[in-house]
Amino acid sequence: MFNGLVGYRGRITSVEKNGDGLRLRVACEGVEEEKPSAKDSIAISGVCLTATSIDGDGVTFDVVPETLARTTLGSLRLGDAVNVEYALRVGDRIGGHFVYGHVDVTARILRLAEEGQGRRIRIERPHSLKKAIVEKGFVAVDGISVTVATVGKKWFEVALIPETLARTTLGLRVAGDEVNIEIDPLARYAQEF
Repeated sequence: MFNGLVGYRGRITSVEKNGDGLRLRVACEGVEEEKPSAKDSIAISGVCLTATSIDGDGVTFDVVPETLARTTLGSLRLGDAVNVEYALRVGDRIGGHFVYGHVDVTARILRLAEEGQGRRIRIERPHSLKKAIVEKGFVAVDGISVTVATVGKKWFEVALIPETLARTTLGLRVAGDEVNIEIDPLARYAQEF
């Protein structure tokens, strides 16, 4: 489990076909401080993956077809920047909201606009998540815990502060980019009732 407060970035150093899946190698910031082991969960741009090996700051992950079908990981290329979040430990401050790393859908960024010292981003709101993405609710965008600022019929917007833009890949995004979307876990269960 994660909290969506992304403190590290990584860079893709290898993408290899592995049957119908992929083997990703990521140079991850924070390995020395966080001390992950093979078998630990690490969120890469909001996708919970299991580390299969760690060598220095290089972490290897096997990505299965199910994950490729639901996330943006299949479009990653050598050198791409990704968000890195290590799993919560008992006693950690939550700060954001609970994020499982179980991406619901990918969605396209429709528009970006500077707003004050931050930036507002408009993202497609898939019909399947219409009831789960609501104004002032939480959503994870590429693993980043954000509050929904406003919603339209087929879109939602988030307002990002400079700290989020500087620390995460959302500061690098442009209109047309695809992002991973995970709804608030409480909303996931509530919409099933």
